[in-house]
Amino acid sequence: MTTFLQYHVLTSYPASNLNRDDAGRPKTLTYGEANRLRVSSQSLKRAWRISDLFAEAMEGHIGTRSNRFAEELFGLLQERGVEEKEAIARIKTVLEAERIGKLKLPKKEVAREDLWTEQLVHLGPTERQALRDLADRLAEGPIEIDDKELLILRPDHGAVDIALFGRMLADQTRMNVEASCQVAHAFTTHRAAVEDDFYTAVDDLKKKADGDDAGAGFVGVHDYGAGVFYAYVCLNADQFIHNLGGDTALAADAAAALAETMCKVGPSGKQNSYASRARAGFCLLEVGETAPRSLAEAFLEPVRARGGDLLSQSAVALRERKAQIADVYGDAPDEETSFEVPSGEGTLADVLGLTRRAFERAS
Repeated sequence: MTTFLQYHVLTSYPASNLNRDDAGRPKTLTYGEANRLRVSSQSLKRAWRISDLFAEAMEGHIGTRSNRFAEELFGLLQERGVEEKEAIARIKTVLEAERIGKLKLPKKEVAREDLWTEQLVHLGPTERQALRDLADRLAEGPIEIDDKELLILRPDHGAVDIALFGRMLADQTRMNVEASCQVAHAFTTHRAAVEDDFYTAVDDLKKKADGDDAGAGFVGVHDYGAGVFYAYVCLNADQFIHNLGGDTALAADAAAALAETMCKVGPSGKQNSYASRARAGFCLLEVGETAPRSLAEAFLEPVRARGGDLLSQSAVALRERKAQIADVYGDAPDEETSFEVPSGEGTLADVLGLTRRAFERAS
């Protein structure tokens, strides 16, 4: 059977614009016939995987996603004295053989920063090293490539973020990685509106005495919202260990780092304007072999602050729906723990401790 770790996290954000749509407004969602603010799963995962907290905890085990790896390889070949056109030809041969993206060739004079692939590629630490090692082979001359030979991509990519969130290569499917971690879009547990903030920028050198007008040098509008967001994350411990080549200890460390990060780090959108930094006010972790399920339906009816704050009332609604589901289906996770800031119940250390113990049972 598979061991699942399910995290249910409530975080209260004041005025903020964490994740914008194409018009620059906070993303929204209609749920339970009520308008909510929303943060996409892509935004959450990006914020977590590039955060200082996660990077420091997982130093040496973080991948790099870019379409500029050809640019790096081109620079290494030039450093080794390979002529420009020949370097491009050798790189093109490698990329086509590896099937990790077609090379965008510049129309005019070649510049290192012009050598991009047409798609983003996510490489792990061992693959980045293979790329650097490949420069030595290519510097010696064109190489004959076996169809089955892997020049850059590796099954043992060494990246916990690839093992968590997966990797898709359209033309090299054998190097695809099935995501072990599913992340839902976060949304407010209550009705929430997008509001307008009219602002002005004052010209410091304007002088009314010299006949300058008294108006601002610039005016504009920012859109923002505020609320308590529910985030749901489901981690398949067995798949995660498999994706890391059976390294249970690394998987446990990475899962604990992710759990801490999701409680402490949010998207960085418009932080300079709003300083909307927040930590989770509530986190419930469930561990077991029971089929996973979100508790989002706890908020089908928008939460209202009846005799308490929205965060506390959201936690109550979440626990109530959890109990109702268990009563109907007759099953429940094997073990759970939680913390709640308003009541002082539990600690983050409790959540991290159970996260690590879950991998002992999964192994």
